[in-house]
Amino acid sequence: MAVGVFDSGLGGLTVLAAIAARMPDLPLVYLGDNAHTPYGVRDAEDIFGLTCAGVERLWAEGCDLVILACNTASAAALKRMQETWLPADKRVLGVFVPMIEALTERGWGDNSPPREVAVKHVALFATPATVASRAFQRELAFRAIGVDVEAQPCGGVVDAIEMGDEILAEALVTSHVEALLRRMPHPEAAILGCTHYPLVQAAFQKALGPGVKVYSQPDLVAESLDDYLERHPEMLGAGTRSRFLTTGDPERVSGKATQFLRHPIRFESA
Repeated sequence: MAVGVFDSGLGGLTVLAAIAARMPDLPLVYLGDNAHTPYGVRDAEDIFGLTCAGVERLWAEGCDLVILACNTASAAALKRMQETWLPADKRVLGVFVPMIEALTERGWGDNSPPREVAVKHVALFATPATVASRAFQRELAFRAIGVDVEAQPCGGVVDAIEMGDEILAEALVTSHVEALLRRMPHPEAAILGCTHYPLVQAAFQKALGPGVKVYSQPDLVAESLDDYLERHPEMLGAGTRSRFLTTGDPERVSGKATQFLRHPIRFESA
């Protein structure tokens, strides 16, 4: 009864860890496309092709339901996949909507008209491709009105995390936060719109200050998936064991994953 988790690299491990903590008996198959990371600097067509290939690999592992634990893939490829590519017996879910539902204090499936919400000034930190897609603003507009979103493309952060360079990643975070604060000096909330970013969440919070609420995706996605499977148990696939797969070098990827998550993880070649 496995569920697949796909990411361009290591970031989706933050989502997988939250899902595993909430649903410890659920087999999870993780696929990191480390050979092609980062996705955030690629064009939409390239992202679509790579994402479809990754999802098909997870279907082969018995995962009829796949979580795109990659904001860039969710922003640039998910809608097209669902409209033009996805077979009727498969599901692919993204990571944007659970976070926006939390920000706008909506329950799952609340399709009422957009309304005023408490938060008026939101900082969005994401990859260049996610920022360019404006997917976050589009989804937010379905649910809320009167919210000012200032988006900061955070070039280099994913690369630093994938290289295992925590010092560089934290320095880049500080620089990107400072750039955003020059345009929006007093955000009320900050969205970490990339699943790599929870690995350096403390750096975001430090640079933003204690008065800014930081929304991070892993726990929100895990809660949303638990709710989804309660309503759609038929989407649990035939897979029975958890695995970690990578398109990159398994030894190198295992080392970097272990470094950032602080516990051993063993990847296999996809």
